[in-house]
Amino acid sequence: MTITTAQNPLREGLRFERLPDPCIMVIFGASGDLTHRKLIPALYNLAYDGLLPPGFSVVGYARRPYTDEEFRQEMRAAVERFSRRQPIDPDVWETFAQGLFYFAADFHDASAYPKLGELLERIDRDRGTVGNRIYYLATPPDAYETITQLLGENGLSRPNRPESWVRLIVEKPFGHDLESAIALNEHLLRYFREDQIYRIDHYLGKETVQNILALRFANGIFEPIWNRNYIDHVQITVAETIGIEGRGGYYDRAGALRDMVQNHMLQLLSVVAMEPPIAFEADPVRDEKVKALRAIRPIRPEEVNELTVRGQYGPGFIAGRPVPGYREEPRVAPNSLTETYVALKLFIDNWRWADVPFYLRTGKRLPRRVTEIAIQFKRVPHPLFKGMITAGVEPNWLIIRIQPDEGVSLNIAAKVPGPRIRLRTVTMGFLYGTSFLVPTPDAYERLLLDCMLGDSTLFTRRDETEAAWVPITQILRGWAEAPPPEFPNYDAGTWGPPEAEQFIARDGRRWRRP
Repeated sequence: MTITTAQNPLREGLRFERLPDPCIMVIFGASGDLTHRKLIPALYNLAYDGLLPPGFSVVGYARRPYTDEEFRQEMRAAVERFSRRQPIDPDVWETFAQGLFYFAADFHDASAYPKLGELLERIDRDRGTVGNRIYYLATPPDAYETITQLLGENGLSRPNRPESWVRLIVEKPFGHDLESAIALNEHLLRYFREDQIYRIDHYLGKETVQNILALRFANGIFEPIWNRNYIDHVQITVAETIGIEGRGGYYDRAGALRDMVQNHMLQLLSVVAMEPPIAFEADPVRDEKVKALRAIRPIRPEEVNELTVRGQYGPGFIAGRPVPGYREEPRVAPNSLTETYVALKLFIDNWRWADVPFYLRTGKRLPRRVTEIAIQFKRVPHPLFKGMITAGVEPNWLIIRIQPDEGVSLNIAAKVPGPRIRLRTVTMGFLYGTSFLVPTPDAYERLLLDCMLGDSTLFTRRDETEAAWVPITQILRGWAEAPPPEFPNYDAGTWGPPEAEQFIARDGRRWRRP
């Protein structure tokens, strides 16, 4: 018998218990790629699932001279191209599109903000959004301070009635080092309270990342062995086959360490390493993540070369297709020393993780697109099967696959059928797609809905953001004091520079091949 989504026993009892209050979301940078690819498709999917409140409205703010109707047509094309819900339901779209509006102005034009306030008040009257606002900064980072200052100076950063609320979503990158992150936080807090600010990292909205908490704290078999007594080491891999996709101007100033490690990968590390929170609520969860980040062992400048490896891709082949080297990409300096690959080893100095290495690696133009957390457990203490055939048997691995093929697997040794004792590694696991029979929601769907609900659990707090910058800034300073590397040092389509293999081999370990 075919099991439908409604009949799936793993879905029984699952329902959404609360709808957000009516509100308006103002998207600064509405003509940009993020709005087209992620934000509007995510909001349409929420509308399709019946999770948006009555009267929900979007105001797109950008310089292009669109009318409301032209904006709606462009957003329809974006949803048709990028939504996971296909084909587009015309009734759902028509209802959703009635709440789409456009405001054409420059972010730096102070005279535009009173007019924006008038538009929001008119939408409040017409659509019953009662003064609730979300401002989404989908803009280049250099516009963050200007926009928030002008919102504050024009009275738009505070509710206009006692029962209303105002929230601000800030996209990454949040600063470019510890000092700039602190300065940006201080600027935002001049105009918004901390409980109004939602610093977004879309990795925290991924179902598999959230499932790490369920895996650890809802199952009695994992948490007792989630420590230095049983775990040998942890590997976190974020591999991309793509290059910089036209972002040369930004990426050449950022590099892999700032672009990927500081936010996404340290968020994954903090969720793996945190202590059990006292409740699954915003502050208890974030308290424990901050403690884990603050426990990362300081990195002295003279240790940086021992604890990190940098790489930059040269020309090569991806899926049999020739691709250019990084220095040949548009808007990249021909002698650029920006890293497109980084591997590093971190230690968390607390009782749970003392002397357990966390290996992180990420890179562009690698052979496969994959994000995973691989936890290797220690080998069995007594070689009971010594001298028998144990070909292919490895230590136990717990693999948490973030993307693609989201799921969890556990590698164990098992006896091969037959009269002799022969062992082989086999895998137990599940995939989200086959277990729940529904497409995995996009991370932005969860995060936008949580912001509307006022749930900041999956958003980063000020102290968390700054704690994540501390080890990254230490590494950047160490690199600045070291001789410049000889780039490029790996071909596109390979697993990074040879130094990365030597880096982990020095510890008697090897990278797990996803």
